[in-house]
This record gives sequence, C-alpha cells and structure tokens, in this order.
Amino acid sequence: MDRGLRERLIDAGVELVTGEGTAALGLREIARRAGVSHGAPRRYFPTHHALLSAIARRGFAELGSRIPAAPAGPGADDPRGQVRALGRAYVGYALERPGMFELMFRHDLLDGSGRDGTPEATETTEAPLRDSTLPMFELLVSLVARCRTDGEPRITAAALWANLHGAAQLWSRGSLPLALGGDPEGVLDRVVDAAVDAHLRP
Repeated sequence: MDRGLRERLIDAGVELVTGEGTAALGLREIARRAGVSHGAPRRYFPTHHALLSAIARRGFAELGSRIPAAPAGPGADDPRGQVRALGRAYVGYALERPGMFELMFRHDLLDGSGRDGTPEATETTEAPLRDSTLPMFELLVSLVARCRTDGEPRITAAALWANLHGAAQLWSRGSLPLALGGDPEGVLDRVVDAAVDAHLRP
C-alpha cells in the first residue's frame, strides 16, 4: 500500500480539524482535501473511526512533545514547578488547537482498539489510542507523589487533570473570561497555578 497516500489522508484530516473543528471531518471532505476519490480512504482505514483515530494520534504526539519531561538535573527538586509547567502546557495546547483537542477526547468517535492504520499496521504492538494519555498521567502521578506524602497520588492526579481539562474547556467557551471580568494577560496561568496549589496544598 502507498504509505505516502495514507499520510496525506491524515495530513488532510489534521488540517481540517485544526482549521474547522471536528464537524468538518467527513470522509468525503478528507478525501477531497487529499486529492483522492471518496472511496480511497477505505483502502487504508477500515472505518471512518479508524481514520479519525489516526488523526487524533497525531494530536497526542504533538501534546506529548510539549509536556516537559521530569528533569534529572537542575529543577529536579521542584516537582510543584514541574506540575505547573505540565498544567500550563496542557491547557495551552487545548486553547491553541481546540479542534484537535476536542477530537482527542471524543472516545465516542474514536476506535479504541488501536487499529487506525493499514492492515499491516494493525498487526503491530501499537498501543490502543485511548492509552495515549497514560504516559502524561503517570508523569503527573509521580510528581504529585513527590509533592504530597499524604493521600492517594493517583486520585489527586486524576482530580487535578480533570480540573485542568475543565479549565481549558471553560476558558475556550468564554465562561471563565466572563466570570473573571475579561482576559487580562497572565490570568489563565494564574488559574492553572491556583488549581495546582489547591490539589497539592501549600
């Protein structure tokens, strides 16, 4: 199979979801943008959901590249600062790429089996798409455990993740700017920092 055409279909989907949102991700429109017949995607993706999953996997790779790794040298003794940096990167990506961010967490649209490529690719050991958030979550758990010696770090990390995700959605839909009386510079970073401090405690 033509791997180049497969990547062109994914590229077209990334362009669509970035510019026009998830509603634009029809199979025919993706094929048109890629310059192929509307039936061509079926040769590379067994279902529409499989193609959407391949597009979303690109988003998880982008987000993963922005999440700061836990440093081993300078800064390694500041896990709270690392959690703040992770939170800001997560919320920042959500606001910069809202269409992709929405798609990445639309599990009702995505193929959770990981079968998002050619027949050959489905036989690899590639992890299911829904597992793509786990490395970020495990990093968050490890940082939370270093900040707090009480409680359950996985539960605290899950609550903080939910808080950050909700803050991103409320901000993108205008609710938080309205509640805070506008969009002054730096206020969203302060919201992220406040969420971190609330869950990690002073």
